Amino acid sequence: MATKQMMTNRISALLAPSFAAIDQTKRLDQTRKFGQIKEIERTKGQSFWRQCQRRYTFQPIYRTSGALLAIELLTAVFHPSAPETRLSPEDYFSAISTGARLDVVLEQLNMVKQWHQIFVHHSVLVSINIDGQVLVAMQEDHAAKRLIDAMPYIRFELLEHVDTSLDTPFARIAEADRLWLDDFGSGLANFTSFISWRYEYIKVARDLFTVLQDSEAGNRLFFTLVTLMDRYSKGVIVEGVETSQEWAMVQRSDAVAAQGYYLSRPASFDGLQALPMLFCG
Repeated sequence: MATKQMMTNRISALLAPSFAAIDQTKRLDQTRKFGQIKEIERTKGQSFWRQCQRRYTFQPIYRTSGALLAIELLTAVFHPSAPETRLSPEDYFSAISTGARLDVVLEQLNMVKQWHQIFVHHSVLVSINIDGQVLVAMQEDHAAKRLIDAMPYIRFELLEHVDTSLDTPFARIAEADRLWLDDFGSGLANFTSFISWRYEYIKVARDLFTVLQDSEAGNRLFFTLVTLMDRYSKGVIVEGVETSQEWAMVQRSDAVAAQGYYLSRPASFDGLQALPMLFCG
């Protein structure tokens, strides 16, 4: 142990001058960014969040065969005073009203509709993140209903289980057959979620996937868990696949598809037409 520590210290000493130069440049950038973030923090409030704007990208979801299954619409949030500083989408959506969140979903639906022919022609699904309150509010919104009816490829990802978090049961929600359970293993989505309702797809959270790779017992549990969830849904999607080894592990399981940086990083919708229909990695 002492020998390893001495070797580590020697290597650190040799690399110190190079690291110092890099750190100085990084420190200047971080100081500027920190100043911007602190200024934003001081002015945060309802008016601040209402002024925020959104940019949309997408990330493809590929079947374990390599064929494109779907894309997930991703939301980046920023304030006009600091357009390069990304804010937490979770903080943004929790700060605005249900009505404002519904307006965002309508904005997303209208934006996705521009590529309607691509999704129909290639039989590609489009998933949009939504919370239970907005899902229920959407039942009374005629504009949303018209858009959804005209877009059969639209799917909605739920982090929490609506049947237990709200008074409205799934049986009364028109889009119940289009629901995906998002981030299983994140703490909110649990076994009760997928056993009490048959979601179309269940997405395994990156954090859980990472933890289960740490040991042989974890690996076995991953394969067992995916098989179990597959019985209660149309299929399982594993999130956060970042290496070829992780992709191979997903392919050996009963999962239907995967999503992550190894397969593709988020991209602008301007590049949607160039999206490969088959992943050959």
